[in-house]
This record gives sequence, structure tokens and C-alpha cells, in this order.
Amino acid sequence: MAVLGIDLRARRWALAAGLCALLVVALAVAITDRVMHDRALSEQAGLARNDAAILASSLRSELDKFSLLPIALADDPQVRALAAGDGASVAALNGRLEALARQSAAAAIYVMRADGTTLAASNWRLPTSFVGSKYAFRRYFHDALANGSATQFALGTVSREPGLYIARRIGTRAAPLGVVAVKVEFDGLERSWRDTAQRVYVTDRDGVVLLASDERWRFHLAQGASADGRDADADLRQFGIRTLRPLAIVSPNEGEAVRIPLLDTRQPILPDGWVLHLLADPAQRVDAAVATGRLALALGFLVLAVLAATGVVMRRRRDARAQALLDERTRTLREQLSQANRLATLGQISAGVGHEIGQPVAATRVFAENGQKMLAAGEVEQASGNFARIVDLADRIGRITGELRRFSRRQPADRREMPLGEAIDGALLLLRDRIRSMHVAIDLPPEEETQVVVAAEHVRLEQVLVNLLQNALDAAGEGGRVTVAVDAGGDAVCLRVIDSGTPLSPAQADDLFRPFATTKPDGLGLGLVIARDIMRDLGGELAYDADASATTFVMTIPRA
Repeated sequence: MAVLGIDLRARRWALAAGLCALLVVALAVAITDRVMHDRALSEQAGLARNDAAILASSLRSELDKFSLLPIALADDPQVRALAAGDGASVAALNGRLEALARQSAAAAIYVMRADGTTLAASNWRLPTSFVGSKYAFRRYFHDALANGSATQFALGTVSREPGLYIARRIGTRAAPLGVVAVKVEFDGLERSWRDTAQRVYVTDRDGVVLLASDERWRFHLAQGASADGRDADADLRQFGIRTLRPLAIVSPNEGEAVRIPLLDTRQPILPDGWVLHLLADPAQRVDAAVATGRLALALGFLVLAVLAATGVVMRRRRDARAQALLDERTRTLREQLSQANRLATLGQISAGVGHEIGQPVAATRVFAENGQKMLAAGEVEQASGNFARIVDLADRIGRITGELRRFSRRQPADRREMPLGEAIDGALLLLRDRIRSMHVAIDLPPEEETQVVVAAEHVRLEQVLVNLLQNALDAAGEGGRVTVAVDAGGDAVCLRVIDSGTPLSPAQADDLFRPFATTKPDGLGLGLVIARDIMRDLGGELAYDADASATTFVMTIPRA
């Protein structure tokens, strides 16, 4: 029964692991498909933008080629003479226009009188000749008379072929003589679009399709365009259709399980706010990208499986050999680290104890000598007080050396909430005799500022302050002045120790926190280094204020 229970649990674990593996694979496939899908769409969109820019540039060049013709002809003396009725030869002008149309590949070039009657045309030989026809109803005609120039895309009334009419006024606005017009047809351009299997169409500013690779799209309303407010009679005259229907373009992958919409890339083209639309089908590129991604994912899983199997086999083979070597190296490394730590601790203790407890030891000696004298004089109670102070100083020295020893080992300090004044009072107690003997004036902050509560460790904070005060006393000298200031604003408390001694030179300031750099004959140059490390370990900072007018050290202490 026990074996059966173990076997059942193993099966459950195997089933759970298999389900997790399936979920991971499914998630990886889904993410890969999405990434490859988006990347393929982005690549297709970039290619479509480039193609659309090329097509737009080609169409723009085609239009630019014809735009200068009516301008030049409107100023031609023969054209002006004919329009003005000055007896110019119509036959000669017809021949010139015919030659120009053949050279420029224009569908038609013709000259109209101010009433819209065509006087001469390049197609004068054809049955569909414009000569004699009246085009005053065309918008391009009256716009050209009014504004000097105009364009209009429309269906030809005679040829029934669509094209762009580019018109130019002959004469001045005050005295118009007529209009010269050039009709441009785009059969060749549309044919090239069809030959390259590109889905392209061009719309005007109202969204009406004017040119298209599929002629069935022409004179439909593109997506976003509305038929509301359109003049049916004007549309009939211009496009030969009273009601313009919406353009419906079906994606080649319509009806498939996964539908990918066609990408509509747009390029603006003059004149009259034309826009070229290039429809790109990303389905093939997306399918290929997704297939490539899945293949790469499958290969990746296969490689991972092979690597995992190989790793398991090799790990089992080398575990026995590596264990002994690992144990030996671990013991060697631990001994090296232990030795380095002991050396570092020894250096910290040697410098710190000699530098930081000199004054408490001297005070202990004074209290002991005085206690002996008091006992000899029979002042037992006073002597007992001295011995109690000796005990306190000994405990203080023990706490300092203990804290320095723990600090050198990089052990976290036990911080607590404490009034800042406790550390200030303790430091002044240790240095009181020296301060008195040197006749140094100590300026202390107001009592309410010293009562600010900080998050620190009493002995170590006091140790840093003692170090700074000792340095300040050395710098201030006999009869000098030392100021202790507190700034309790903000999230941290700043305690400044300022002395009246000679300010430090820039070179000295640069070396302040460099180990073994000192200006004292008997100094080791470790006091400020240790003090700054203590402050940083307490979550604060110790810095030299180079911008202050006097020598100033700033202790930044976290507020409780």
C-alpha cells in the first residue's frame, strides 16, 4: 500500500510537471507568434511606405510635366491673337497644338474663347474633336477665368475618358480673352500599377477615387468619405454618376480562419489635396514570419532539451570528483578571507583604540590619583565617587573598543532612537579636562535643538563626535573657539563641528579621507576614515564642507 501511495504521488507530480511544460510551451508559442506577427506587419508597413513614396513621386512628376504647358500657351502670341479674334490662323494653331500633344503625351490641348467655345484643339482631326464644343459649364473653366488657373478631374463629355484638366486664363482678370486647357489621362500609369500587381488608388480632397489600379474602384467614395451634402447634378456632370457609392475592397484572405486587414499607406499629392493610397497585403509575410518563429522556437526547445540532458549526465559524472576539490578550495578560501579580515581588524583597532581612548585613559589616571589623595586625607565618600567614575570610564572604553571591533568586522550596528544631546554630552564629558586645560570656548546649540531624536548607536555616534572635537581642538589651539551647530530641517539631522583654526588648503582637503594621510606628527591618518565609515554604516554621512568660511565637518544623521 505504501509503494502504491508513493507511485500515485509520483504520477501526480509527473502530470503536474507535464501540464506546466505544456503551459510554458503554449505561452512561448503565443508570445513568439505575436512578436513575429508584429515584426512582419512593421516590416510590411515600412516597405509599403517606401513603395508609396516612389509611386507618389512618379505621379507628381507626371503632373509637374504638364503643369507648365498651359502657362506657356496662355502667353503665346498666336494663342492670344486667336482668343482675341485678331484673325490668327486656326489651322496653324491646330497643327502646333497637335504636335505639342504628341510630344508631351497629353490627351488634348485646346483653346477656348471667353464664352467657353473651343477655337482650336490638338484633336481637331479626330471625330471626337473639341473644336466648336462649349465648356463654360466646366468648373475648371470659370475657376480659371476668376483665379487665373484651375484644375479639375472629370469624365470627358465627348471621349467619355476620365482625366485631369489643367486650365490657365488668357489675358487679365479684368479683360479675360479665354482659357487654354490641357487634359491629362493616366491610362499608362494605371496600367503600370496593374502590371506590378499593386493595389493603388488616388482620391481627391473629398475622398472620391479618381485613379485606380482597378478601374472598378474609380468614382467611388473611399473609407471615411461621406456622400452627405454632395450635389448629384454636379457629380453627374463631373463623373457621369449621380450617386457615388462607398468603395468596398475585399482582402485576399477574406474568409480564412485568421484575417489580416490590408495595410492602407497614404501619401499626399498635389494638386487639390490628392492622396495616393497603397494597399499592401501582409498575410504572406506574416505567415512566413510566424512559421519562421515557430521553427526557431522548436529548435530552441530542442537545443535546451539536449543541453539539459547533457548537463544532467555530466553533472552526475563530475559530482563525485568535484566535491572533494570544492571542499578543499572552500577551506582554503575561508582561511584566506579569515586572515585578511583579522589583518584589517587589527589595523582598525590599533589606529582606533590609540586615537579614540587616549583621553578616557588619561581621565581614569587623574581620577585614580585624586582618589588616592582623598583616601589619604580620609575623604572616603569623595574617593568612592572617583572610583565610580573610573568604573564608568572603563565601561565606556570597553564599549568603544567593542564597537570599533564590531565595526571593523563589518557587523551591523544595533541602532536605536536617541536624543542627539546624549552623544554631544558624552563626547564633552570625555574631553572636558582637555577643553579646560586649553581654555577653548565651546559654543553649543540651544537645548531644544539637541533634543531632536535620531536613529543611531550611542557609542559609535559619540566616537565620531569625539574624533571631530579632538581635531577641532588641535586646530583651534590655546584660547581658540569650537562651535557645535545642529540643523534639524529635512529628513536628516546635520551636526556641524566648526573650529577657529587655520583653514585647510585645497590639497589638505582632498586628502582628508584618504587612509594614512595626516598633518599631525604622531597621527596615523585613520581617524577620519574610520569616522566616515561609521557614519555610513549608521545610514548617514561625514563630509568636509569646502564652501564654509571656517574649517567645518558635517555629520549627517538619519532622523528617527
